[in-house]
Formats: sequence, structure tokens, C-alpha cells
Amino acid sequence: MAQAGHRGDPHHEDFQLKDTNPLLGEQWPKGAAGPARPSGGGGGGLAGWLGVDKPSSTYDLVEQMFFLYVRVVKAKDLPPNPITGAAMDPYVEVRLGNYKGKTRHFDRRANPEWDQVFAFSKSRVQSNVLEVFLKDREMLARDDYVGKVTFDLAEVPTRVPPDSPLAPQWYRLEERRGEGGKVRGELMLAVWIGTQADEAFPEAWHSDAAVVRGEGVASVRSKAYVSPKLWYLRVNVIEAQDVQPQERGRAPEVFLKAQVGNQILKTSVSPAPTLNPRWNEDLVFVVAEPFEEQLVLTVEDRVSPRKDDLLGRVVLPLTLFEKRLDHRPFVQSRWFDLEKFGVGAAIEGETRRELRFASRVHVRACLEGAYHVMDESTMYISDTRPTARQLWKPPVGVLEVGILGAAGLQPMKTRDGRGTTDAYCVAKYGQKWVRTRTMIGTFAPTWNEQYTWEVFDPCTVITIAVFDNCHLGVNNGGNNGQPAAARDARIGKIRIRLSTLETDRVYTHAYPLIALQRSGVKKMGELRLAVRFTCLSLVNMVHLYTQPLLPRMHYLHPFTVTQLDALRYQAMGIVAARLGRAEPPLHREVVEYMLDVESHMWSMRRSKANFFRAVSLFSGFAAGARWFGDVCHWKNVATTALVHVLLLILVWYPELILPTVFLYMFLIGLWNYRRRPRHPPHMDTKMSWAEAVHPDELDEEFDTFPTSRPQDVVYMRYDRLRSVAGRIQTVVGDMATQGERLQSLLSWRDPRATCLFVIFCLLAAVVLYVTPFRIVALVAGLYVLRHPRFRSRLPSVPSNFFRRLPSRADSML
Repeated sequence: MAQAGHRGDPHHEDFQLKDTNPLLGEQWPKGAAGPARPSGGGGGGLAGWLGVDKPSSTYDLVEQMFFLYVRVVKAKDLPPNPITGAAMDPYVEVRLGNYKGKTRHFDRRANPEWDQVFAFSKSRVQSNVLEVFLKDREMLARDDYVGKVTFDLAEVPTRVPPDSPLAPQWYRLEERRGEGGKVRGELMLAVWIGTQADEAFPEAWHSDAAVVRGEGVASVRSKAYVSPKLWYLRVNVIEAQDVQPQERGRAPEVFLKAQVGNQILKTSVSPAPTLNPRWNEDLVFVVAEPFEEQLVLTVEDRVSPRKDDLLGRVVLPLTLFEKRLDHRPFVQSRWFDLEKFGVGAAIEGETRRELRFASRVHVRACLEGAYHVMDESTMYISDTRPTARQLWKPPVGVLEVGILGAAGLQPMKTRDGRGTTDAYCVAKYGQKWVRTRTMIGTFAPTWNEQYTWEVFDPCTVITIAVFDNCHLGVNNGGNNGQPAAARDARIGKIRIRLSTLETDRVYTHAYPLIALQRSGVKKMGELRLAVRFTCLSLVNMVHLYTQPLLPRMHYLHPFTVTQLDALRYQAMGIVAARLGRAEPPLHREVVEYMLDVESHMWSMRRSKANFFRAVSLFSGFAAGARWFGDVCHWKNVATTALVHVLLLILVWYPELILPTVFLYMFLIGLWNYRRRPRHPPHMDTKMSWAEAVHPDELDEEFDTFPTSRPQDVVYMRYDRLRSVAGRIQTVVGDMATQGERLQSLLSWRDPRATCLFVIFCLLAAVVLYVTPFRIVALVAGLYVLRHPRFRSRLPSVPSNFFRRLPSRADSML
């Protein structure tokens, strides 16, 4: 493998991207898809494992993996139990060498139907004979043998998608005596050789996961998920009428509380005690289809800082509100009668009393379909489409990702006294999530699964992460011997920004899986991917670069930063809850890690990293300033002479200034093209300040919120934060001082300074009016570029004058 990153520190190179050369786009096996014949016939179907005459067109970003598929459909005419005379409890056992898989059993059924698929990996085939047994389950004794069907692998045909599925056929079950034995019923089977592109692959029982039993079987299969369709629910609370307090003769201090699920928002308390309060405030919630929650509005009276009386309540289904697809200012407002609670019902949830007053509330509510509901960090956003499908633009490209495998994974738990890892991979882009199958007990899993996404905006990010499956239901399947209900452990995560990919190019790299732990940064392994971004419409893609990143409503009626953070957190919770109810579930810890739920938490390490990012950003300007300083001080006489010539040309031909600037940037772009990045960006431990971070800063980053650390540690961290904030405070104060000095030039706070500046401005206006601009520009340029012999080491007159100006710092306490 070749290093794709910079060479230097050997430890840092361990975290670099590596080029790989997988055998992608191999050809499919030859052989027609015909029915399998029981063993004993002729033919050379085994060559189908290695045939190379039919090319692949759909799975060309993965290495081919061949499987022997066995579909057990149903049985008929099964004999009764010889002892009880009742119908047997049948199940089927498929055996290939040391691997065997079983269907579920049925109680007392002569014609059972299973329709289950078993997949045996070619790389682990230990026999040339496939045996399919039908057995009768016994509760106390050994299961009774009923009959079997045997297949010679040399006779098994191959099937190549998009060919139609292989039609199952009836096979006679024979006793152990073999050929000529008594027929014991018939079994419908389909047996073929295929690859991971087969439609049966995701739902099949895999021999690689043969140790998994019970409910854990569902958690090892590959699955695709779709995020719930999210809407913003905007509730404009206008007013309430005839609000009656619990305490008679007292004007209530009223506010309205709105609740959807676990989201609770409140209006402000009415400015003055009144029976007809008016607010006209917007409350915004995140809701998901199908709309399972209801909007609950309660009007409450602020009796004291610690006590609120419930005055009225109304429950509204979300389907009651219209869906707004544009920025129309008017949505029909409606009055809703409140269920009024009598005296004594001061707390919500007590027994409701007789309705006494016709109190009502006036609201304007709608489901906003023209916004994009953010459920992930804006820095790593993967979708920018509005909620309403009617507003979607056509896709501009297709993203294809081949998840090949991983290498060098670390043990994440113990099983039978040994460290092991049951790894699976999750990828998220847009509303589509995919999960590979779980590879049991290996540090170098091979998935070779390919997935496709439509791309509506290239300036988006796909997130791919690797986890350890702790829900298998096998012995010691939990973390360090804990029960299997433990949380799936994070192994590592990568992000790929699509705009950094060249179109129609296949990127094959091994990405380092980097985990930041309490003990420091650690490489957990490598993830091998094949990525291709295909452009469907170059014109539409170029047009996208001129459009806003988010839908129009985000700019016409924007949310505040605080609102966006709160709504994003609520959206993450809804997505995690809905995907956790799928089968198999995508657990909350997985969804939260993929969506960067904790990205807003304070981290000294991140603060340092962002500071040095800013320093690096301005380093180019600083380098330019140093170069210009060297020119002005004649460090290189030839360079300074050329700058003088350029100054003369631009002064006498000012119309060349802008063309020269743009031509210079064009030439720089051409020069940098040959040094353009050849691989996508990846996690940079050096830029993230993860390699040199102090252990206490890491411990603080992993601390809970609120903190769970001892009091002395919290005091120490608080003092450190005060020290950092003090330096930031000083810098901000210096910036404010310079700005206030600039304002004081004409504010007459220093009457002498302002008088001098005003007189200077008058003289400058006269001189500039009578002197040609070219002469002024030439003199100014020659003055700036004057020889060091004519320079003084003391500050210049304008600098001295500016520093003497007053600021408002004198008024600070």
C-alpha cells in the first residue's frame, strides 16, 4: 500500500490515507441459471465458481464474493409421527461440511412453509456435497430423522442478476438407505451459486454468523433505512380571551405552554395582569411523519415564581394543520375552546372539573414544508432539500460507495476469554442509511457491499462509521463479558465531502479509523472503500454553485442560532427514536454518533484546534505582508526594482489594475492544478490537536454534563477557563479600542486631535483636487517603497497620532 498523505513523522504517517488496489469490477461466473440436480449426475457446474465470461454492471466497486445459496420454500406429504400418529413438528437443516443452518420449526404441520435462504461463503466451503435434512423436533429425545436431499456442488448452476430468480423445484425426501429407499414426502428447494449482488443476499442466513442464535440473527443482516420525514411545526400564539384565574378577584399573569411529545415551549408572561392576554409569539417544533404526537396547549397563571396554576387546556391533532410550501405571509388563524378547570385543579393531571367558562385561545399553526429540517451538524450536512417533495430539484449526480472491508481492528470485548470484535459498518447520506452485515469474531472483516445514493447537491458530506455489535445474543457477547444489552461500541468514523471528488473517478483508499479516548488518540484500524461520484447534468451542477446552500425560506424567514441548535437537537432525538424502532434496530448510540450529537459541547482541544486553524488561515496574509516589507526595505534589490516598474505601469495605465489581479489569480490556479489533491480529505489528528492534547483536557472533554468530577478538579478547570477567557477578553478589548479611536477622529472627544484631523482633511482635499491622481499615486507608492536609508526606526507620524486618540476604555470599571 502506498501512502497518500504527507511523509514525515512515522507516528503521524500511521494516521494517513493509503492507496489500495482492490480487484474491482471482476467478471461474474459463467453458467446458465437452471435447476439444480441431486448428486449423481454429470456436468461441470463447479466451473461456475471461477468462470469469467459475463461482466458485472451493477457491483463494480466491490470485490466479488461467491456464495452457495439454498432457498428452503416448503414441504408436503410428510408422514405422521410414528409414535404418536399425529402430524410431526418439522424443520429443515442445511449442512455443508462443518456448517449447518436450521429453519424455524412448526408444531404439528404436514405441509409447512418456511421460505428461508441460507448462504455459504465459497471461501469457507469444506465439502463438495450439500445435504438438506428434514427432521421432526422432539422435546425430550433426539430429533427424528425424516429424510434428506443431497446435491453435488459440481451440478449446482450459477445465477447472474439481473436474471430472474431461480425457480424452486420439488425434491423427494429419501431415507438413509439411499437410492431406492422409501420416499418420506417432498421438499421444495432452489440451490444456486451467486454473489453478494443476489437479491437473496441481505435476508439470507450466513454461515459466517452461524454462532448467532435467536433474536441476534436479525442484528447481523445488512439493511437499508430511511430517516423519518421531518417537518417544522410553527405555532403562532396570538391571544387568549376570557381567561379566569383560580383565585377569584385576581387578575392573572398568563402565559401559554405548548407541548409536542417531549418538546415543551412557553410564551412570555403577559406584560400586565389581564383576562385577555396577547402574545403574538412563534413557537417552533420538530415533528415527523406519520404524525403520532399531538399538540397540547395549556394556559397557565404565574401565581408565584415556583407555582403555576392550570387555567385551560386543548389537545389538537397535527393533521389538523395545513402544510405551507412557500413564504406566504398569511395562514388561516383559528380559535380553539379551552377545557376549563374549576377551583382546586391547580396542577395539570388532576381530575378535571366541570367546564365553567368559555375561555379560548387564538393561534395560527402550520407545517413548514419549505424549510430543510436539520438533523445533523451544518458543517457535515448531507442533505439540503426542503421537506416538501414538490419543491425538490432533479438529482445532479449519483454517489456509489463500495464498502470493501476493514483491517487491523482492535479487540472491543472478550468472548470465551479472548479479545474479539463483531464489526459492522453504517453509512449515512441524505435520508438514506445503510448497514452492512456483521462479521463475527474477526479483526479483518470483509463486507464487499455496494450502495448507491442520489446526489442533489455536491457540497455535502457522506459519513461512514464502524461499530462493534453488542446485540448478538451469543455467549459473553457483551462488552467485557457484560450482557448483550450493552451499547454498540464505536470503532471509528470517516467523512467524505463530495465536492472534493472528481467526477467518474474511482477512489480506492484505506481510511484510518481514529478514536479519541480518555487515554489519547488511537488508531482502531483501517476501512477500505471504493467511491465514485458520477455527474448526471453538468449544467445543473454548475448552476447549483450559484444558488443558496439551503432552501429560500431559511433566508426569507430565518431562525435564530439558538432556535436552530434546539431544533437540531430535537430532530436528532426523533430520528434516533424512529430508527431504533426498525427491525433490526439502528440503536440510539449509533445514530447519535453518526449525527455528531455532542459536537456542540465545550472542548479545550477543539478550541485550540480552531484557533490554530484561524492562525493558519491568516498566515498567508502575514507571509504576503512580510514579503512586501522585504520589498520596502530593499532586501532583494532586483525584486524591489521590478515592483517599482510594476508600480509605474499601473500608475500610468490604471485600467490594467483589475485585469492584472484576475490574471494573476488565474495563473496561480493553473500553477496549483498540478499539485491538486489526489485523494479525499480525511481525519487529521495533527490539525485536530489530538496528538499533543493534555490528558486533563481529554478527561474534561469526556466528562458528563453536568460534570461528575471531584470539586477540586472542577475548580482547577474553571480557573483554567477563566485564564483563557481573560486572554480572549483582552484581545476583544484591544479590537474595540482601535475601533473607538477611529470613531473619535470626528467626534471631538479630543478637541485638539479632531481639529488637527479636520484641518488635514481640508488641506488633503485641496491638494488632491489640484494634483493629478497619477502623480499622487506615484508619490505615495515611491514613499512606501523608499530606501531604508530614508527610513526612521521610530513609528510614523500617522501611527503616533492614531495611538494618541482617546477610546471608551477610560469609562470601563
